[in-house]
Amino acid sequence: MSVSFWLDQTSENQKRNFDVCIVGAGIAGLSTAYWLLQKEPNLKIALLEKHQISYGASGRNAGFITCGSVEHFNRLVQTHGEDLALEIWSFSERNLSLLKERIIRNDKNLDFEQNGSFSLASTEKEFEELKKTAEIMNSHNVPIETLSSQEIEQRLGAVHFAGGIKYVSDASINPALLCQKIWKKIAHQTTLFEICEVSHFEKMGSQSIIRTSNGDFQSDLIILATNAYSSLFDSYFSDKIYPTKGQMLCLEPSPKVMEGPCYANFVLDYFRQLPSGELLIGGFRQLEKETEVGYSDHITPRIQEALHDFVRKYLPQFKDSKVTHRWAGIMGFSADGQPMIGSLPNNPQIFFLGGFTAHGLGLAFHTAEKLVRLIWGESIPDFISARRF
Repeated sequence: MSVSFWLDQTSENQKRNFDVCIVGAGIAGLSTAYWLLQKEPNLKIALLEKHQISYGASGRNAGFITCGSVEHFNRLVQTHGEDLALEIWSFSERNLSLLKERIIRNDKNLDFEQNGSFSLASTEKEFEELKKTAEIMNSHNVPIETLSSQEIEQRLGAVHFAGGIKYVSDASINPALLCQKIWKKIAHQTTLFEICEVSHFEKMGSQSIIRTSNGDFQSDLIILATNAYSSLFDSYFSDKIYPTKGQMLCLEPSPKVMEGPCYANFVLDYFRQLPSGELLIGGFRQLEKETEVGYSDHITPRIQEALHDFVRKYLPQFKDSKVTHRWAGIMGFSADGQPMIGSLPNNPQIFFLGGFTAHGLGLAFHTAEKLVRLIWGESIPDFISARRF
């Protein structure tokens, strides 16, 4: 987030004025613009993006729209109690409902599938924990299936798993196309500035000036939809949202065998087969904890090889398939695993949302709706309020 003196042309540009400037054109920024326009259709909004729409984590994930959070439900209960755990779960269920009602609808071009998601256990110990999760959730009328190792092989083509559970209502999608669809909904009243890196903000009376590589912007309200990169703008985020890298690879298309997307190894590893047959797999950041932090999106041989080894061991249909893509993305992990919204203590003109902890598609659309409610002075759930820290 820096601008060279030699490349800075802002002195030659007149300030552009907007009612709201949103920094970040991923799922969070796009969703925020959408809900702002639902609240006030005549707002003049600028969307400032360092690269292009969905260039960051929003276009580098596996496309899971899953309910809950980074932990299995039983661990949510252990940490928060059953009532709050159910509130967190219901919040993510509402996120999917809102996406379907407002954005996805009957669009066949988004590769949207609601075939559930699977959590698979490599050991009997992990399977026992998954069965406890299923028992608790079924007691609250959340639909869950329990699967044997044989059923996993039949329905997913995956071997050497002790068992697993299926979250029946989960979904998957092409995340980049989802972001483009949201953009089409807001483009009539939103101006997108791509290749526009924000360096810093300055107060000027009742407004703020946003200094960028593409000139200056002036606005009454700034919204940081920067997730992992938030602490680069303000030290307030340094102990609340941590940049965490996730690596993935993609294999060439094969005949469809997987019923739905899958998690393994206590949700650390994940894979899915696309409707077109490609296999995506990501995870294994636990192998290099010291390097899988920070803002660099480089890939590493150790993790990439581990991803491929996983395919060879557990997904035999794909063991000889050619790797077509390897990449990494930077996610924003919050200190307690839940998203956060609020305004900066030292500048109430700057609001923010982030900390989706690898569940941006499953949380950001609903979180953005709550942020807009907060801006209008309405109440929000305590568990997403930044005041909890």
